[in-house]
Amino acid sequence: MGQFFEELFTPPQQLQALTGTQVLLNMVFALICGIIIFLVYRYFNEGVVYSARFNMLIIMVCVVTSLIIITIGANLVLTLGMVGALSIVRFRAAVKDPLDVGFLFWAVAAGLTAGAQLYSVAIIGTCFIAFMYIVISLIRIDKKCFLLIVRYDPKAEDTVNDLLKPLKARTKNKTSTKLYSEITSEVTVRKGNTSFTDELKNADGIETVSLVEYSGDYY
Repeated sequence: MGQFFEELFTPPQQLQALTGTQVLLNMVFALICGIIIFLVYRYFNEGVVYSARFNMLIIMVCVVTSLIIITIGANLVLTLGMVGALSIVRFRAAVKDPLDVGFLFWAVAAGLTAGAQLYSVAIIGTCFIAFMYIVISLIRIDKKCFLLIVRYDPKAEDTVNDLLKPLKARTKNKTSTKLYSEITSEVTVRKGNTSFTDELKNADGIETVSLVEYSGDYY
């Protein structure tokens, strides 16, 4: 019985060169990279709604990828089997924000390099991408696109056009009925200055003014 359990937990010949310390070290570095990506996504996410579950997935993808690379690197035969096994996996979750795909690729790349024991590449690459993303995000803070929705009396058409002209608004949609008209326009807001909404709502004939942040996609 003792010999049976000894054989059961003895790794194959090809994997014996891989020590538990190396495996643990690879996954620790993958976890560190995953936490960096997690924090960047948490505090600099520009999506409409922050998804905590997706952010947790980023860490898992990073660590799981490193585990896969450890196994592949230890045995060439397992490489073919791993490719075949992963090819039957189907992901049904829809990624609404294209930027989220970039974060997933980032997590996969970090896990791949950590699993291949390229620790300096994993850490330096992760920190560089994080720095690049943060700088771009801070630059874009001063200039954001919003959807301006104005409902007004049809008789105030000229007034609305005159007020929207200085904003360089681009019309996205317009609805007209016998009782009211509603126009949706894309406007650029700099440094969070939304004082123009007060001027619009105080104009004669305008009923409501709504301002919604616009990231390029409707949700």
